Amino acid sequence: MRVALTGGIATGKSHVLGEFRRRGVPCLDADDLAHGVMAGGTEATAAIAERFGDVLDASGAVDRRKLAPIVFADPAARRDLEAIVHPAVYRAIDRKSTRLNS
Repeated sequence: MRVALTGGIATGKSHVLGEFRRRGVPCLDADDLAHGVMAGGTEATAAIAERFGDVLDASGAVDRRKLAPIVFADPAARRDLEAIVHPAVYRAIDRKSTRLNS
């Protein structure tokens, strides 16, 4: 069985996730996976740098502080970012889910 935990800001998602983990429930955190796909050396990071220019930090990861003003000021830029990040996160979810279920 898979259960998705969703909600707005400050609705207790992190608390509930922590409680699941404390009880030994295998969990995936899409936010953590999104950070992972924007780490240095990933395919998504390369695509983000190609689309948005100088948005990487010294380690080669996406610098979210550089990227945020670009994508929050321009809905088309935000959609472009989502088109890069979301498929990479979905692939990461599939990989991690497979490992959890093996």
